[in-house]
Amino acid sequence: MSTEPGCRFCLGNQLLVDTPILQTEHFYMLGSIDPMVPIAGMLIPKRHSETPFELETQEWADFGNALTAARAHFADPKPDGYTLGWNVGAVGGQHVFHAHLHIIPRFAGEPNEGVGLRRIMRTPTWRPED
Repeated sequence: MSTEPGCRFCLGNQLLVDTPILQTEHFYMLGSIDPMVPIAGMLIPKRHSETPFELETQEWADFGNALTAARAHFADPKPDGYTLGWNVGAVGGQHVFHAHLHIIPRFAGEPNEGVGLRRIMRTPTWRPED
């Protein structure tokens, strides 16, 4: 697997502060270390790719396996829904420049019930000039 020096998500660099909770051929998953979102995870490609646009065909072929394994991992708390999302580029909210899919199980009655990714799309935003 290719690694990027200093990248904390490249397994070969041994910079993780926690241990992967599942692995497939091309992906691994970390659980949340954020106390504000205790039941969540991130699917991360083992090969260094800055964005999901750089994933290769064999990685996409394994992505379904990784997503299925992630869903099985979160089955016990019985979520009522999920929010899945990639932050791509600094402007898109990406802070670690190694692709990773956020997986957030959602529950009926939670404070943000019904709030999804579309909220940021409905907020008036700056538009580049044509």
